[in-house]
Amino acid sequence: MSERETMEYDVVVVGAGPAGLSFAIRLKQLQPDVSVCVIEKSSTIGAQILSGAVIEPQPLDALLPGWRDNPPPICVPAGPDEFYLFNKTGARKLPLPPGMHNHGNFIVSLGAMCAWMAPQAEALGVDVFPGFAAADTVYNDDGSVAGVRIGDMGVAKDGSHKPSYTQGIDIKAKVTVLAEGARGSLTKVLVKRFKLDEHSDPQGYSIGIKELWQVPAGRATPGKIVHSFGWPADTCTYGGGFIYHLDGDRIALGYVSGLDYSDPNYKPWEAFQQWKHHPLIKPLLEGGSILSAGARAMVTGGYQSLPKVEMPGALLIGDTAGLLNVPKIKGTHQAIKSGMLAAEHLAGKLDSAGFDAKLRGSEVMAELKKVRNVKPGFKKGLWFGMFNAAWETASAGRSPWTLKNKADWSSLHKLGECEEPIRDYVQRALPPRDRLAGVYFAATEHDEDQPIHLHVADTNICATQCFEEYGNPCTRYCPAQVYEMVDDASMPHGKRLQINAANCVHCKTCDIKDPYEIITWVTPEGGSGPNYQNL
Repeated sequence: MSERETMEYDVVVVGAGPAGLSFAIRLKQLQPDVSVCVIEKSSTIGAQILSGAVIEPQPLDALLPGWRDNPPPICVPAGPDEFYLFNKTGARKLPLPPGMHNHGNFIVSLGAMCAWMAPQAEALGVDVFPGFAAADTVYNDDGSVAGVRIGDMGVAKDGSHKPSYTQGIDIKAKVTVLAEGARGSLTKVLVKRFKLDEHSDPQGYSIGIKELWQVPAGRATPGKIVHSFGWPADTCTYGGGFIYHLDGDRIALGYVSGLDYSDPNYKPWEAFQQWKHHPLIKPLLEGGSILSAGARAMVTGGYQSLPKVEMPGALLIGDTAGLLNVPKIKGTHQAIKSGMLAAEHLAGKLDSAGFDAKLRGSEVMAELKKVRNVKPGFKKGLWFGMFNAAWETASAGRSPWTLKNKADWSSLHKLGECEEPIRDYVQRALPPRDRLAGVYFAATEHDEDQPIHLHVADTNICATQCFEEYGNPCTRYCPAQVYEMVDDASMPHGKRLQINAANCVHCKTCDIKDPYEIITWVTPEGGSGPNYQNL
């Protein structure tokens, strides 16, 4: 085996999202002579970024003071806010919770915003490499993080080398900054290796599924923001929807389902499609068309689930660390602030030591501490959750207690353990007709002849124990129909697991929700995956 080619930098950043790019920009602003590279697994910058997204502009003002003179391509000032409790046939308008007032904020496409930020990083001398999938971490002799290994290209499904084979390079650095977003594949390994979660609760997640629609002229009210909760979720399932009106007769809308749900038959994608048929939403969309669609896990554990964010040679920022503010439904401002804070910490010394204390002492953590009990309160049901949220808001988070989080995979009931909730769903008429049609709008592309990037430790469990106990929930929680139980007379129940890896939209839900923790999501070949447009 030939010696791997190596590139060396002072700092390597894994992930060109808002946290990673903000970090790189700020570090070069402070210390222009430091060498920095940002690697990104998607084919172009922003192609796999998916978020609501309404952003608070203050951190961007601090990072790029003149940005409003040259804003991202989708950047609509926030207009009127509306907040509803849905039932199947109607809605009750409620007062806005304090964190959801969006006056002065902006509706953006986070993917388009990152594509807009990347050239600004490059103009400062940052090397930005899309299509570079960090497949592994490399270590120094003393066990500290030394950088990352880019995945090999041109490997066939059976592991042999195709004519196009190219060995991945090692990118070595004094400090590695993990900005992979929610449930980062390298971060997951490093958290375990360095026991970063030893003193924190398990991390929590939700899955957000989003579509961008072109609607008939006159229906969109640019800047209008609508949030809802209630139907189609039952009172034991955390869920809610959003509608953001953009310019150009476009509407961004989506639905968030907490991955701490307990019903093994729950289908997050179907819940979103049902929600689109609510009487308040369906008339907006009828006669329109989908432009793009996708799904992504969101990190929702908050303050009590924050792992230690430093280790020898590396640190965590943004959603990789778990900084999203759930009641606000916002994490971009936290990502940018944490990136800037990390850059300010590293400037002049390039040492990760001490960053954990700095982050915990910052306004980023103060914001999370104030709302730490809101999301966990909903584990006791919708009505308790609302009462608890009102109390936590009124007391500004000064409760003398901190509610605990548990791992999302552990919350799933076995079949027959609990009464199945009444779903009260409607007949659907709006597109897409099914999950495969939805995958088309994600423009996802994977070379079929490459190793499957969804590793199932023991598929016999899928065909036996999981089939019997949970009815194979992976076939329902995956929004892209990656997991399928197909006929096979040789298996105990006549079914075996088939993995349609080419459908994968990289949401990471399977890695989070599998009740046996036997699914591991790893990076496919660089450039593979969804290609989101303006999501």
